Amino acid sequence: MSTTASARVASRDVRPSPNLLDPKQPAPPEKQGIPRLLKVYGVLCLADGIISLPLIALLIGAVVVVMVRSPQDLSIAADPTLTVIVACISVVLSLIASVLLIRFGRALLKNDRRRAAIRSEILIVITLAQAIVNIMLDGIDPSLILPAIQMVILIVISTSLDPTLRQERDLQARLRDMQDREAAEEGMLGRDETGEGYIKLNFFNLFWVFVVCSFLGLVLETIWHMVVVDPGVYQDRAGLLFGPFSPIYGVGAGLMTVALNRFYRKSPIVIFLVSALIGGAFECAVSWFMQTAFGAVAWDYSNATLFGLMPDPIAALTHGRTCTNFACIWGFLGLVWIKLLLPHLLNLINLIPWKARYSFTSICAVLMLVNCIMTLQALDCWFERESNIAPNSPVEEFYADHFDNAFMAHRFQSMTIHPETTSRVDRGSASAAASDAITPKA
Repeated sequence: MSTTASARVASRDVRPSPNLLDPKQPAPPEKQGIPRLLKVYGVLCLADGIISLPLIALLIGAVVVVMVRSPQDLSIAADPTLTVIVACISVVLSLIASVLLIRFGRALLKNDRRRAAIRSEILIVITLAQAIVNIMLDGIDPSLILPAIQMVILIVISTSLDPTLRQERDLQARLRDMQDREAAEEGMLGRDETGEGYIKLNFFNLFWVFVVCSFLGLVLETIWHMVVVDPGVYQDRAGLLFGPFSPIYGVGAGLMTVALNRFYRKSPIVIFLVSALIGGAFECAVSWFMQTAFGAVAWDYSNATLFGLMPDPIAALTHGRTCTNFACIWGFLGLVWIKLLLPHLLNLINLIPWKARYSFTSICAVLMLVNCIMTLQALDCWFERESNIAPNSPVEEFYADHFDNAFMAHRFQSMTIHPETTSRVDRGSASAAASDAITPKA
């Protein structure tokens, strides 16, 4: 074939690439405009943030007036200091949320998908923190519905708004089945294939770490009570309404797994110290939240000593919420967990057929979530009954009928309710006091 003929064939075979500057060509996904519905939501977020800022300032003024003129009406608790601290945390979170809502709304209106997705993820954390603080101030009530709806919307936006992130997740989902099959054949299912850590930190692994350790922790605590605390006496140490679970151990094991995953080859001393710090801090935080939100006290180490010689300084510093002995126990458990038990756990959870592992885990996660929510609601209703507040809603009547005080005391045998120690706000008296404080008197 001649050179001219070859050139003609080549010219027929070569197809021109699309012109990226051609307005008729679709824009790359990351450059496409944000849907109109999301822009409407962005306007709502922008308006919410702008309106909230002056309202928060008015709220701060009203609370200050109440504190000055009638501090005794601010809280159910005898000492309003705790309530004031939690309320200040709530105000700070509200200020942060207002600023983020303004910036998030602007990003949506400007079609800035990347910044909008990132800010939605930050707002998820702030919204969750606000919900926790609201529980500590008001308990479980309908005011949590709006944060729950906002959480769902933000999660959907964060996972779908940025096309590049969505494409990465879709690709990961398609490759996951292939990787699981290959890992199962190689005996590496659940392991961190990069070698940086021991276990792959995905939802599947961490969920089953939580479940298994919630069960094992309950067994160990029950044995400890029967052998050391009150020899020969059985006490139900369960931490949830249903099932043999103590979630503090499950969450603690999850935190240690995340923190120590890359250090499983480190010195046992390092692992012990880090585990003791994480376990002690987490135990203290859980105790503070339970007492602040529900007046619930499940353990108290105020009288702990060091070898019977002197008062435990950590117990004194944390008001009995944790102590040196149990921090060391957390350290020992973390060391045993990372060095010995974690490999056996992987073998155990890998007995779940890999084709059903994610669907089965999702169902179990939903059931566990319902269990946790019902436990918090039951504790909240128990607190109100102990505070002589009669059930005034169908939900409270349901828990009063099915999970009354006798049931709760029998189920949570190590727990007692002390309404006077909480930070809960008596909304009726507080709002009335605020109204009286800001209303001019004749």
